[in-house]
Amino acid sequence: MTDPYKTPSSNGNYTNDNNNSAKSTATLVYILQAASFIIGITFFVAIIINYVKQDDVKNTIVESHFRWQIRTFWFCLLWTVLGIILSIILVGYLVLAANAIWFIYRIVKGWIYLNDNKTMYS
Repeated sequence: MTDPYKTPSSNGNYTNDNNNSAKSTATLVYILQAASFIIGITFFVAIIINYVKQDDVKNTIVESHFRWQIRTFWFCLLWTVLGIILSIILVGYLVLAANAIWFIYRIVKGWIYLNDNKTMYS
């Protein structure tokens, strides 16, 4: 079985170094997303890392995780803003609670799939 993290290097040989680094970066982003419940700024640090390192994960399993993490960020931000706005009429608190549960689900599922060397989208 071939290693799902192997990609051709510039000389055509396959290497694991960049791919192990990509997996470590994706793991770091999941950690930063989880830490954002305590330290909110890590949520923004995580998305910056995703965009800066996006080219490094092309054609690897980790690419799907980056897409998953980026979508998680944007949808979570959207529902947080809507929840805050709607909290004026109290329904926003339900939106914020549902968003938090969804956010936890996304982090847990992504992290488990990354550890199992699975892509996020089949």
